[in-house]
Amino acid sequence: MTIQLEGKKIQDQDQFMVPQTNAFGHNFRDYNNAQSERQKGVETFYKTQHINQTYDFVKKMREDYTKLDKAKMSIWECCELLNDVVDDSDPDLDEPQIQHLLQSAEAIRKDYPNEDWLHLTALIHDLGKILVLPKFGGLPQWAVVGDTFPLGCSFDESNIHHKYFKENQDFNNSIYNTKNGIYYDFIGLENVMMSWGHDDYMYMVAKENGTTLPSAGLFIIRYHSFYPLHKNGAYKHLMNDEDEENLKWLHVFNKYDLYSKSKVHVNVEEVKPYYMSLIEKYFPAKLRW
Repeated sequence: MTIQLEGKKIQDQDQFMVPQTNAFGHNFRDYNNAQSERQKGVETFYKTQHINQTYDFVKKMREDYTKLDKAKMSIWECCELLNDVVDDSDPDLDEPQIQHLLQSAEAIRKDYPNEDWLHLTALIHDLGKILVLPKFGGLPQWAVVGDTFPLGCSFDESNIHHKYFKENQDFNNSIYNTKNGIYYDFIGLENVMMSWGHDDYMYMVAKENGTTLPSAGLFIIRYHSFYPLHKNGAYKHLMNDEDEENLKWLHVFNKYDLYSKSKVHVNVEEVKPYYMSLIEKYFPAKLRW
């Protein structure tokens, strides 16, 4: 099958073999196995996230970080900063984030060799996780990682650990707790306030710094953690036609984002020249963060 999108083609690929278990020997995105300390920590993370990610909180974060006044550096410099970041919300991997980025990018590069924008999107999609570092605000992990979801409307039950939303101040707010809330059908996701984290931050950085990545690349960066949408089909009533087209590329990307996680490391110095050439093609030398 071939999907035409913005002059590019999406083809079903047979090369990428989806593994049956993650790096710990469990099913991928298994949030119900409470046998390990890591799984217990993941649930605690989501409880904290669901209670604290409110519409007012996200509005404040966006107002602060849209200033892009935390640093000025290149994309690759940011990649190197991720050596100090481990994602506490991820039940599938506890490796430094730069390895996850390169594993995703290299897997996509193998199956989609002509879509260099997609390779670069994979490399940078999680760079926003630098928000946990002191220089970028030192935000708690619940304000940086984990599945994302809309604010300003009801919390769909497909959200992981949905029960903890009952302690969120927006849960009983009559303005927010209907299906549409403050939105209307087909409003377009760009007009929807998403929970704050690395996705929205990196989207903001890329867009405001004038990236030439196609809209599908920006869509992937902004919504790759929006699992209620791209895994469960929730919130589709808020999407417009452009969202529907870009979602096709996000579905392609998601397979590699989720299933390429491995304890086998990519040789950074070996692949660096290729990704440096893509960075130069699609981004300025220095970006405001």
